[in-house]
Amino acid sequence: MASLIEDLIQTLEQQCELYKLMIPAAEEKTKVIVSNNLKELQELTEKEQLMVEQIYVLEKKREEIIKNIGTVVSKAPETIHISTVIQMMEKQPKEQNQLSEIHDNLKRTIQKLVEVNNRNKSLIQQSLEMIEFNMNFIQSTRMSPGNLSYTKGASQLDTPALQTGMFDAKQ
Repeated sequence: MASLIEDLIQTLEQQCELYKLMIPAAEEKTKVIVSNNLKELQELTEKEQLMVEQIYVLEKKREEIIKNIGTVVSKAPETIHISTVIQMMEKQPKEQNQLSEIHDNLKRTIQKLVEVNNRNKSLIQQSLEMIEFNMNFIQSTRMSPGNLSYTKGASQLDTPALQTGMFDAKQ
């Protein structure tokens, strides 16, 4: 069981480090979204995707370790969480403290990442709303009949042919 705990601690530490690397990338993404640099946004997203793939591998490893711990202590793996393992480590205070610290650190790091990602989500949503507004505005001006300015010949409408090519994004 001791080697399983060591593997769990090591895996959680690796996950935490990757999440910590994702925070500056997410903060950089905020700047890129605000500056509307789509090329750089795509590059950052690709880098993030590589980190997510690494985290996924570590998560599968963590799940396997938890499954093995469940086998050792005769409990279903679904019922075992990190906090459960921390409680089971009462007779090994050094490992218990390590596991508790990395668990708390991981929770704080993920919370920070969630906050930054929520901010980015909000900025993207606002950007999409602005794009939709602009498209609707452009469409309404293209569909409006005639030149709506007041001139000497205002009684006669100058109606250009309706242009096609615009689409309604809501359909």
